[in-house]
Amino acid sequence: MEMKARLSSDVPKRLGLTILMLVLAIAMVIPFLWMISTSFKTPAQVFEYPIKWIPSAPTWEHHVKVWTGPKSFGTYYWNSLKISIIGMAGATFLSAFAAYGFARIQFKGRNALFMLYLSMMMVPPQVLFVPKFLMFEWAGIYNTHLALILPGLFTIFGVFMLRQFFLSIPNEITESAFIDGAGHFRIFFRLILPLAKPALATLAIIDFSWQWNDYENALVFLIDEELYTVPLGLQNFILENTVDYNGMMAAASAGILPMIAVFAIGQRYIIQGLTNSAVKG
Repeated sequence: MEMKARLSSDVPKRLGLTILMLVLAIAMVIPFLWMISTSFKTPAQVFEYPIKWIPSAPTWEHHVKVWTGPKSFGTYYWNSLKISIIGMAGATFLSAFAAYGFARIQFKGRNALFMLYLSMMMVPPQVLFVPKFLMFEWAGIYNTHLALILPGLFTIFGVFMLRQFFLSIPNEITESAFIDGAGHFRIFFRLILPLAKPALATLAIIDFSWQWNDYENALVFLIDEELYTVPLGLQNFILENTVDYNGMMAAASAGILPMIAVFAIGQRYIIQGLTNSAVKG
């Protein structure tokens, strides 16, 4: 009886929390819906009130302009995809490799070294622009995509995140593998990585979003316009079309498409990871 009463008393709280989360979700989605809707309107319909979310006569003119204009987004897309995919794959693999060392290999000073590594997160990225510029200039990779790809292969957050996940995997699994004669490389590739698919997918999605939306590094280390990424291309488009609000919204809509696609592909792994964490808890 007490449990039934407790459950019945929790229903209003859960219902209220659900409604609150629904309202917040709608508030976050509305700007994106307006952006997409505006990209299909004519200039005269942009400032209509009340807002017409579905244009009476949708036009593809602005989307065509973004992709076929004198400065097509196709080049920016290719550059961003190349940098983001290579950086995401490399960062996920290297983070997993380093996280395994911090989580499963015993060596002197491991925890102190890990804390020192984490402390690097407190260094503002802007402080590193001048040292990176000098290094890239010396190495001959300034004004190339390598100036964005190579630093993006290393992420402190990714190592921390995967280390915490690896620590949640029972030690008995690796100990049994050691008894059977398996080494660290075999355990890492055959046992740990398959079990860590949800965490790896989550990190890949997060890292892809970082790489795709990286504006500052691209602005500092890229000069030639044919090397520009989507954030720089979008900024140029806005500066050159200051009153073309429909075109701006079309360009912004094109910029978020890969993010939506990546999340749609990896969301089942994220949900699986959250479910597994809830079961373990």
